[in-house]
Amino acid sequence: MKTAIKLSLTNQIMIATILGILCGFVFQGAVSDLKIIGELFLRLIQMSVVVLIMGAVIEAVGGLEAKELGKIGIKVFLWFVGSTILAAVVGIVFGFLFQPGAGIEHTSAATEAISIGSTRLEDVLLNFIPSNIIEAMSQGNMIQVIVFSLLFGLALSLIKDEKNNHVILEWIIAFNNVILKMVTLIMKAAPIGIFCLIASVVGESGVQVLGTLIRFLLTLGSASLLFLAAWLVVTACYCKVNLWRLMKNMWRMSVVSFTTTSSAVSLPILIEDSREKLGISDRIAKLVLPLGMSLNSNGLAMFLSLSVMTFAQYYSIELGTGDLVQIVLLSTLACMGTIVVPGGGLVTLATVMPMLGLPTESIALLAGIDWFSGMFRTLLNVDPDVTVALIIAHDEKELDHDIFNGTKHVTKTAE
Repeated sequence: MKTAIKLSLTNQIMIATILGILCGFVFQGAVSDLKIIGELFLRLIQMSVVVLIMGAVIEAVGGLEAKELGKIGIKVFLWFVGSTILAAVVGIVFGFLFQPGAGIEHTSAATEAISIGSTRLEDVLLNFIPSNIIEAMSQGNMIQVIVFSLLFGLALSLIKDEKNNHVILEWIIAFNNVILKMVTLIMKAAPIGIFCLIASVVGESGVQVLGTLIRFLLTLGSASLLFLAAWLVVTACYCKVNLWRLMKNMWRMSVVSFTTTSSAVSLPILIEDSREKLGISDRIAKLVLPLGMSLNSNGLAMFLSLSVMTFAQYYSIELGTGDLVQIVLLSTLACMGTIVVPGGGLVTLATVMPMLGLPTESIALLAGIDWFSGMFRTLLNVDPDVTVALIIAHDEKELDHDIFNGTKHVTKTAE
């Protein structure tokens, strides 16, 4: 009797990616209609992201003691801000080394409609606080949802301690389990959705999508991989874990983030693998990872700083030390509360460009390859979030080395 060969979701996604690229090159525009299937898959995932993040943060914060939250929160903030600034600096350095803007051929392709955000610093800061949480949820403004969830979770934690009332917290935990189960079911369609998305993108753009700005992609890719490799080495040394085991345990989440180009879509996988493969406690994973999705966008920071360097080289603009510092600061600040779905990088870039006096129509130069640059951005957005969670878990003595090393298997999350 023959045994059926079972492929893991990771392998299915990798195969779907390769087939999608081949299908796009062979059939070109004939597969453009497949895009609707891919977009349906992304919408199925995205429809629950706001409540998933809100529920995870409220559960994590609500289950903490107030003094505990303060101690962990400061650590998380410092690691997030430090890594984001470092990523922006690396983008500038690689921009100087590879000079990607020097070889760009100008295109007259029209810039797609992109919503330009507020350019004033005070407006950016005010945008952290929602005037209406329902409106913030409907618009998918993640930073405002995070702020509300932190305050709600803090109030819930205080009520829990003062009144000894755990009813609301228990209800939220049960609700989160339902949402996670729903997303897990939707993820079974990931290979089909990803195949359709990639086939349609390659089919519509052809070789041009890889050729016009190949130097930019190579620069971004090499900078991202070098930064990630160095960051993993630092994490392995700090947490006293095996580097190769760390990379193996993070392989599935890396593949999902790279192929979907969406931190939001990757979040359920991150939470699951952090607990079941890396040995990070539920408490740390559910607090750090949702916060990292909106506040720790290393890949986006690098993309923004490198893009500005590319445009400056394209327009032959000389940048002084003050300009470089401004680029780093704006790239770091713009990453907080950004759109965490495919295409969000162009919207954020449209916010940064006018702040630096660069023409926003230049974004058309990168619009054609946004999907491919988004692969590297998302990989660098997602993996450092997990490593920060690993570092915090190590500091708090909540890292299970037996699970990390594969000598103990954790029970699956309640369904």
